[in-house]
This record gives sequence, C-alpha cells and structure tokens, in this order.
Amino acid sequence: MVKGPGMAPRTPINAPLLLMGLLTTGLAQLPIPVTAPRGFWTLSENLTAVEGTTVELQCGVNAPGSVVQWAKDGLLLGPDPGIPGFPRYYLKGDPARGEFHLHIEACDLSDDAEYECQVSRSEMGLELVSPRVILSILVPPKVLQLTPEAGSTVTWVAGQEYVVSCVSGDAKPAPDITFLQSGQTISDVSANVNEGSQEKLFITEATARVTPQSSDNGQLLVCEGSSPALATPIKASITMNVLFPPGPPVIQWPGLEEGHVRAGQSLELPCTAQGGNPLATLQWLKNGQPVSTAWGTEHVQAVARSVLTMTVRPEDHGARLSCEAYNSVSTGTQEQSVTLQVTFPPSAITILGSASQTENKNVTLCCIAKSSRPRVLLQWWLGGRQLLPTDETVMDGLHGGHISMSNLTFLVRREDNGLTLTCEAFSEAFTKETFKKSLTLNVKYPAQKLWIEGPPEGQHLRTGTRVRLVCLAIGGNPDPSLTWYKNSRTVTEPRLPQELRRVHLGSTEKSGSTFSRELVLVAGPSDNQAKFSCKAGQLTVSTQLVVQFPPTNLTILANVSALRPGDALNLTCVSISSNPPVNLSWDKEGERLEDVAAPPQSAPFKGSAASRSVFLRVLSRDHDHRVTCRAHSAELRETVSSFYRLNVLYAPEFLGEQKLVVTAVEQGQALLPVLVSANPAPEAFNWTFRGYRLSPAGGPRHRILSGGALQLWNVTRADDGFYQLHCQNSEGTAEALVRLDVHYAPTIRALQDPTEVNVGDSVDIVCTVDANPILPGMFNWERLGEEEEDQSLEDMEKITKGSTGRLRIHHAKLTQAGAYQCIVDNGVAPPARGLVRLVVRFAPQVEHPTPLTKVAAAGDSTSSATLHCRARGVPNIIFTWTKDGVPLDLQDPRYTEHTYHQGGIHSSLLTIANVSAAQDYALFTCTATNPLGSDHTNIQLVSISRPDPPLRFKVVSMTPHSVGLEWKPGFDGGLPQRFHIRPGPAFWRT
Repeated sequence: MVKGPGMAPRTPINAPLLLMGLLTTGLAQLPIPVTAPRGFWTLSENLTAVEGTTVELQCGVNAPGSVVQWAKDGLLLGPDPGIPGFPRYYLKGDPARGEFHLHIEACDLSDDAEYECQVSRSEMGLELVSPRVILSILVPPKVLQLTPEAGSTVTWVAGQEYVVSCVSGDAKPAPDITFLQSGQTISDVSANVNEGSQEKLFITEATARVTPQSSDNGQLLVCEGSSPALATPIKASITMNVLFPPGPPVIQWPGLEEGHVRAGQSLELPCTAQGGNPLATLQWLKNGQPVSTAWGTEHVQAVARSVLTMTVRPEDHGARLSCEAYNSVSTGTQEQSVTLQVTFPPSAITILGSASQTENKNVTLCCIAKSSRPRVLLQWWLGGRQLLPTDETVMDGLHGGHISMSNLTFLVRREDNGLTLTCEAFSEAFTKETFKKSLTLNVKYPAQKLWIEGPPEGQHLRTGTRVRLVCLAIGGNPDPSLTWYKNSRTVTEPRLPQELRRVHLGSTEKSGSTFSRELVLVAGPSDNQAKFSCKAGQLTVSTQLVVQFPPTNLTILANVSALRPGDALNLTCVSISSNPPVNLSWDKEGERLEDVAAPPQSAPFKGSAASRSVFLRVLSRDHDHRVTCRAHSAELRETVSSFYRLNVLYAPEFLGEQKLVVTAVEQGQALLPVLVSANPAPEAFNWTFRGYRLSPAGGPRHRILSGGALQLWNVTRADDGFYQLHCQNSEGTAEALVRLDVHYAPTIRALQDPTEVNVGDSVDIVCTVDANPILPGMFNWERLGEEEEDQSLEDMEKITKGSTGRLRIHHAKLTQAGAYQCIVDNGVAPPARGLVRLVVRFAPQVEHPTPLTKVAAAGDSTSSATLHCRARGVPNIIFTWTKDGVPLDLQDPRYTEHTYHQGGIHSSLLTIANVSAAQDYALFTCTATNPLGSDHTNIQLVSISRPDPPLRFKVVSMTPHSVGLEWKPGFDGGLPQRFHIRPGPAFWRT
C-alpha cells in the first residue's frame, strides 16, 4: 500500500471478529482479546452498534511514551486526545500505561468504517499498525409509510380484493415488513429492497393483497417493520370499515294466526333486519306501493327496526304487506311479506219502504245489510214479537264480503201505531256486537171535533189592538194539521221583520187527545171585516173582525218629476183608505199652504178615501225642502203625515263661506277647500295651476278629496299662486280662483363678499334674500370678531327695502374693517345668516423706527445680515429695495428676499450673504407700494461696534443658551452681532 499524506501503512492481521452486545448504557464495549498482536497488549475486535449509542475501540500498546493515533478508513485522526475536527471523538485512557482507547459519542452512519490503531517508531519500539477493526453502525427505520394513510379509516366492501403498500424509512440493514389483518398474518405479500437516501441505507417496499370479510369491520390492518436495530418492531395501521349486506328482514306478527285481523283493529307490525354495514334501510309496501319509509337503527345491537302502524279497514282484505331491507352494498332487495285476512261487520243496516200507512192496510218493507265478512242473518221484530220475512237474498259484496237482504209484508191496525219495527243482523263472528235498524209504525186515522176561541163577532177593534184566536181539535193520527185561513188564503209564519211584529202563528200543541193552534195578530186595516177560518182535515170553523184604522197609505202625487228654478209644481195628497174618514191639510217647512179638494176615490179594506191638491213655484233655495201633507182623524185622535222633498236641479253655486286665500308653510301641507252648492252634486272638480290641469287620480304631492277640496303636501315656493277650480254638473258650471300663499324661510340670494371701500369713503353692505313673507323689520346686522375694540353699529345706517337690506357706512374707518353678519328672520324658521367681509383700503404705512435703523454685520465676506422692512396697507403691498439710491439687483445670488403677508400687515426680509465692507456698508431703502400710494424707510448696514442702548427691546424669555427679545416698532438702531432677525415678533440670541 502506498503511503499518502495523513496515512499510515496498514499491516493486515487476521484477528477473529467478535460481535459485542449493546449495553443498556448505550456504550458498546470491546472485550480484551485472549491474545493480542505483537506490540499491543489489548485491541478491540470488529463491533456492531446502533445509531445514537456510545462506542469505545480499545488500543493498549506495550511501548508507553510512543505517539499513538487512530486511522479511520486510512485517514489519520492525529495524536491529540481531543481529535480536532471530530467533536464526538476523543482518546481515553492513561498514556503512561499505553492506553489509547478511541471513544465515539452518539455514533451515526458516518462512523461506519474500518479503524486502525497506529504506533509511530520510537526509542522504545518499532512502528506498529493494529489489525483493522470494523465498526458497523445499525440504523433503525424511523417511520413506516402506509398507503392508504396510516391512522385513517378505509371503507372496503366485503369480498373484494384491495392492495395495501407499506414503505419503510431509511435503515441499515433493510427491515423486514409483515402485514397483520385483524391480528392474523397476511401471506400474500411481495417485498422489494431498494437503496436509501444515503449510501449504506436501504428502503423496503412491501405490498399486500387484502380481501376483507364482515368480521374485519372495525378491526385494524397493521404494517409491522422489524430490524436488528430495533428492540421492538415499529407499526403503522389503518382501521377497516367493511361494508356488507344486512340479514333478511323478519316480520313479528302480534297474534297467533298470521294475517288474520278485524276491521278497526290498530295494527303494529315490527320488522327487524340484523347486521349489515351500513345497517339496513327498511321500508314497508302495501300491494307493492310504499306506505312507510321510517326506520331506526340500534348500533350496539347492530339491528335496524321499522314499525308499521295502521288501522285495518275492510278494503285491506287480501292486501299484501311487505318489509324490504337493503343497504348500499346489497346486490338486491330482501323481503318478507304477509297477506291480510280481514273480518268486518256490515257498515250499515238499511230499511227501505214507508212505515206510515192508513189503518187496515198492508205495509211492505225491505231490510238490507251492507257487505260483511262473513255474511250475517236478518230477523224482524215488531214490539216484542218476531215477524217472519217474505223472502231472503244473499249477494256478493265489496272487499270479499256478502250483502244480505230480507223482505217483509204485514197488515197494520190502529193499536200498532207507535210500535217499533226492528231489523236485526247477527253472526257468530260478531257475537259481542249488535247491528240493527228500527222504525216506528205510524197508523193513520182522522180527528173528531173542531172550534175557535176569540173575541165576539161584531166587536169594534182599534188598529194596533192585539187579537188572540185559538183553534182547537180532538183526536186523530197523524196529529191533526190545524191550518188558519184569512179570506180563503192560508196564513203562514211571517218572514219579514214587520210581519213578525204584527202576526204570530203558533205551532200545533197537544194536551192529551186535544190539539190547539194559536193565531195572534195586531189588528190592522187589512183585518177589517176579514173572515178568519181554521181547518183540520175535512172540518172547518170561522169568525169575522171589525177594525178601525187611520189612513193606511198617505200618498203625494206630483205633476212633474224634474224641477228647475221658476218651474210650477202641483202636488196632490191622497189618503188611500181609513176607518172612519179623515181631514187633509198642507204645509211647507212649517208654513201652512192653501189647498183645494180633489174628487173622491174608492178605498180598500172597506174604508174611506180622501185627496187635496196644492200649487207651488220653486227656486234653487227650495231644494231639499219638505212639503208635508197631514191626515187627521178626530174620532181616533191620530194624525198621519207624509212629505214630498223638493228636488230642484240647478248649476253649482259657490257659498259665501268659500275661502279664496289659503296660507301654508314650505314643506308643510295645504288644504284648498271647496264650499259649493249644486243639484245634482258636481260630477267633477277640476283644478288647474298655471295652465296645467292637476290629475284627478292624484300625484306624488297632491290629491283631490271626495268633496272637491285640493290637498297638497311637501309644498314648495314653486306651488305659490292661483289655483283655478272648475265645478260642473248636468245643469251648468261654476269657477273660482283660490290663492295659495306659501311662506318659506329666508334664503340669501346675493351678498357682495368682500365689500371694499377706501378709507374715508362711504359704502353699502347689501344683503338680498328670497323669502315669504317680506316683513319690514326682518333684517338685522351683527359685527363679528372678539379682538375688535369697538363692535357697535350705532354710527352705521340700516336700510330695508322689500327683499333687500343695506348696512350703510359713512366715512369708513380702518377700525370698521372686519366681518359682518346679515341675519334675516321673517318668522319662518330657520333665520338666514350671511357673512360679509368689509375691506377698508388704505395706502402703505411703513414703520419708521427712530433714530435711523442700523444693522451691524462683520464685513469679512463670510458673515451675513438680514434687513427687516414692515408696512401696513390694503390691498397687498409690493416691496422694492435700493442701495444708496440704486435699485438692488435681486438676481445677485448674494441677495435673497422673503415677503410675508398677514391680513393688512406685510413684511420683507432682505438677507445679504458674504457681507463685504467695501460693497455692502451702505444705506438701504425699502419702498412699500400699492394702488393707493407708497411709503419708504431707510436702514443703515454698518460694521460691528458697541451697540446702542437697547431702548426698543424687551426680554420676553431667557434660558441658559438663549435670550428672547421683543422688537418694538420704530427701532432704528443696529443689532449686536450675536443677534439676528427672524420672521415673527421676537429676536433670538444665536
């Protein structure tokens, strides 16, 4: 072998390979061999260790003091006990005793190699190389990948084959894989070993074919991986949800004999199906048609249950009830059936024929029992004796039953009247029930005597008198029918309310063998000399009444049907009949009228008639007045009246109360009323506004009421104006104009802002509004601004003309400049407010400090100076600068000007950079100009010297590092070098 850098020669030594056990401490120890190679007193043999444990390779040399080091796969690790570059490696033992054991912590796959213990040549001995020691690292599989996914539940169908695969993680050596199905090993398994993710690692892939059975439901399918590196196998599992069909359904019949039931019986049939996954779905069918799809499941007992509840009916005879069971994996539907055998009685017993007959004649009857199963027998009973039938018949009936019929004919006698005739049906199947039908015999025979009890004939009865007539009869069957007649016409029970108050016809009453019927009436004109008769069969009896009555009907006849103003009207009052005769008279609204008699006429009810006429000429105001005719009977002391209401047709007329002006507030409501008289009533009320007709059907903001009034809501000022009302009926038309006056809050329409005036001149601040109503004192003015010393408006003139208000200012002063508010209140909230700024214009006024303003600066071409010029004036001011009378060239980069404007105060700051004594020590002039004039001030730029007394400064603040000074107007001296001017009211020490 060729020696290379870091390599030592290897001397092959045939040493036996010893497999060491793994201690619980994780340290793989090497036993001391019985014999060691020359020069070594101990060496480890080949060793196997599990990944993560601690390994110690022993090396004992006979030459203490020699340099000893280990080689790994030919790479020398060095004699340093700490073994640099290998943090888990170090040499252990006492070198003085020749102990150089290689200790490896937490070994991993990189430690799987061949190791040699090498001794370098020394004075004590020769160069030595130990035999190779092979360290084999076992890597256990960390995980099993199961498909389907481990921990999941798979749904399989029993009897079908499925494939399950299981793949181990990296391991050394390749693990063995076993499959367990419900605890039993699966034999049909194929496995492949493949290279792992690193060299020396392996992966095992195993596939199993599984055919689940119903017994596997809920059990585990386990993949188990075993390896020498594992103390116990690792596992992965899935839960098998095995689908399999349920068992057949079972119907539990409640009685002893399957299928036999009685009509009316409440039947409960349980049906159960055992097992299945999922549990069975149950349904009941009747003759192949579903009747119940409700079922329940009990998962603990693994049973499905459905109970069919039904009330048995006769038509259920022969019905086939089926219980079906199936689930999602059933190949077909399983079924159990039962056929019903229904016993039912006849639903009714009917007797045909009449049980009413005249005495000594035959009665023929037929008894029919409706379909029953089994058939019934029929018997006849009269009172307590049995009658024999004439003949009997049996026929097929409904639902498999039979219909039974029995005919009976017998002679009736008077003593049989009122006896009960019964048809009875019986059968052995219905021993506890009785089915029968009964009739009562009615044997007819006539009455024997008839008479009337009432007032004596010829007695005078006054109309309204209550008269009672009673008709009495003895004997007879059926009970004699007592009938009252008036003048040969049958008296019937009254139907109308007014007849109920006048006539009462009682029903026939019986007391023993005597029958009576009462007729009570309130005597009226039609009863005068009327003949009242009572009839019972062939017997008749009668009586007659005499009645006095006032006019039965007072009728007014007119010669025309339609009246118009100026027409002539002739009215005739006719009293149709009275007993005794009456006197007639006329009046109009209480005023007596002249009348004339009319020819007499014939009278009904055998009374007397009378008539009188009156003549009138009508006007429109007579409409709806009443003309009354009165009929007076002195003997009866009664008066009967009737009136004729005048119906005068005329065109619409507006009443004096009609409003012609209506006031409303904007956004409120308005009602334009209509007070009009007309006959007939107006056909239409048409409203027109500004030439446009308002829709009679209404609109978003209006509607026309039934009486013609116009209702408006959410009115606006645009609704103000005249509304024309047009009323029309068949007689003519009428028109009226109604003014709607809409009041609304003021709105400022024109306000000159700002209003400008030169100082000393006069000016008007004008405020124009839109408002309704316009009131004389609705304009008010306010001066705004708390900082102003004088807020009074006494020296200003207030002028109001219509919708315009003016605030007149004479000889405007600077103190009068500011904000003014125009306030307008016409009584309709809210008041209007408008703001106007009064600008008083004046020529520039530059602040002139005295003595001459001086600014000091060092003329060393490195310092700077700032000149401050301040002026008042309106409108805005333009500043210009000159130096010793020559306009300053502000394009020179050494000059910078900044201008500031605040209201009527204006400032210009001129900054001079790199001040030169030769060029800049001069007189600078600041000129302020606006359209009204100009003003100027001079500022002297001088060298630094002892400052003038600071008569124009006031200390306003002081800190350890700065002093604040307030600059007073009129300062004309220079500033010390330590101070400079900044925009604002103060100087600050720099």
